[in-house]
Formats: sequence, structure tokens, C-alpha cells
Amino acid sequence: MARRPGMAALAAAAGVSVATVDRLLNGRESVSSDTRAAVLNAALRIGHPAAARLMGGASVPMPAMTIGVLLHKQGQEFYQNLAQEFRSAVATVPGVNGRLDLQFAASQSPSEVAGLLRNMAGRCDAIAATAVNHPEITAAVEDLKAHNVPVFSLLSDFAQGVRAGYVGLNNLKVGRTAAWMISLSAMGAGKVALFVGGARWHGHDLRETGFRAFLREERPELEALESIVNLETRQLTYDVTLNLLNRHPDLRGIFVAGGGMEGAIAALQTARKPGEVALVVNELTAESRAGLAQGWVTMVDATPVSDLCRSVLTLMVRSVQDGGNAGAGQVFLPMHLHVAESI
Repeated sequence: MARRPGMAALAAAAGVSVATVDRLLNGRESVSSDTRAAVLNAALRIGHPAAARLMGGASVPMPAMTIGVLLHKQGQEFYQNLAQEFRSAVATVPGVNGRLDLQFAASQSPSEVAGLLRNMAGRCDAIAATAVNHPEITAAVEDLKAHNVPVFSLLSDFAQGVRAGYVGLNNLKVGRTAAWMISLSAMGAGKVALFVGGARWHGHDLRETGFRAFLREERPELEALESIVNLETRQLTYDVTLNLLNRHPDLRGIFVAGGGMEGAIAALQTARKPGEVALVVNELTAESRAGLAQGWVTMVDATPVSDLCRSVLTLMVRSVQDGGNAGAGQVFLPMHLHVAESI
């Protein structure tokens, strides 16, 4: 559970000293009306319980805020869980009466996503989205920024230099960690396959870079094959993985950097024994958990979904309160790693 902001946070938000806040709240000395107003406004903004006291015990009306969230892959368990977490977390954001406007894009098409983002502008005070890194989407984010609607990128960064911030994993480290696990599991020389969701997922680009760099440095005898775009679909991943297993008897490892890992698991079940090929997949779901338990999956790298939602919602509220000018940069969340013995 998130901790309430303390006296130091209230003082910082009001631009006064902790001693001044202490005098005001405990009546030790008189405080000017301007200072009292500054502290009250800060308490309302950050959701500090002192706001009720400063208003004479009256109930504190919180400002309303509509928060837009745009996601992909509505049929996938991970995104369903992420959407549900947003629905739960929006009611707990301090300092505002939050309303969630959550939508799913039907495809990865930059034109579709850009259109959905622009359509949300008239309804939403701030937006968080998953999207590919494409000029059409950057242009949409620029338009939203011009209308004081900050946009935050989730999981995979886009519109760098324009968006208000990025919240997700350090994807370069995700790729290196996947290669590290495969290098520990793969015995002898051989080949390694890598699946990415699409050509313009910035996070997948970084995962590929980290993955290949680690293997070059630490296991040069493991040959990383040409990356395969699977559009994060189960069937395509299954078909390609089965073909790879038939063509490369020395296939030692597979890293599925995005969605579609169900297909890789199914293909290994068809053509190999558990543990013969190291498989690292993305996000803990019912199928990846079962794959770990049964020995088909070596490791799962996962996003802390609750932390992701709370972090980006807090940043969105802060950005709107600061007039859309507060840049958050990159907020990297801790990567959760799961192996068979940890589930």
C-alpha cells in the first residue's frame, strides 16, 4: 500500500520549510495568510490529510481528472491483467478524483494508434499508451502536447523528446538477462533464436541489442540467428519455431522478447524434450507459469504491473498539475525474474 505523503513532502510541495508547516499545523506561531493558502493548495494537490484540518475539518473536494490509457492486444492475458490493474489503481491516486478512459487498439498500425490518441485529447487530461515508435505517432504526441495533454509511453518507449515520460523495464537489461540465462543453460556451441513483435517496437530493439551484445561478449560460440518478427501471435511463433527446430538440430536457446510465447512452448512440446532447448519468455501468465512448472520454459522476465500502474498514474497527475511541463524522463521499474523453483 502506498504511504501517505509526510510533512516534508507537504513542505516541499508548498515551497516552504518543514518548520513553517509544523507551526501552521500545530498553532505554535502565527503564519501569514499567503503561506497558509500555499500549504493548503499543496495539501490538496498531493492528497495530504492536513488539507481537511486547514479547511476547518470540512470535507475536501478533490479535483476531477480523466486519465486516458491506450493498450494493445486485448485478447492477451497480460494486457487484460494490466487493464484490470489500471481500473483498480485509478481510484487510489492521491489528490484527484480520477476517472479512467481505457481503450484497446485493434492493431499495431501507427495510423490507427495516432488516430485513437488524437480522439482521446478532448476527453482526457493525460494519456498513457503502448505504441510502436513511428513518425505518425510522434506527430500525434506533438499535437497533444501543444494542447497541454501529456503523453506517457508504457513498456516500450516512443516519441522520445516529445512524450512526457517513459515507465517500464530497462529493456536493454532485459535482453542481456535473457542471454545470460540461455548462456547458463545451453551446453556447447550451437544456435539461438530471437523473436520480436515488430520492426518498430523500441523496447524490442533494445532487448535485441542487449541480447546479442551479451552473447558476443560471453558466449561467442552461440550463434544468434536473424531476428524473427512474429507480430506477437501464437500461430506464427509456433510455425516458425517448429521449422527452426527441424532445420537446426543444434538450436540451444530461444528468446521471445514480446508476445506469442505460447507458440514457442507448443512447438517445443511437439519436437523436443523439456530442457533440451532453453526458452526465455516475457511476462508471467497462466501458460508461462505452466511452462515453467513442466520444464518447457527456463525463465520468465516480468513487469511489476501494480508498480507500473501506480507509478505512471502518479506521474500523469503531477504532470497535469504542473501544467504539462513536468518531464519524468525514463522511470525504470525492477524486473521480476521467475524460474520453476520460484513459482
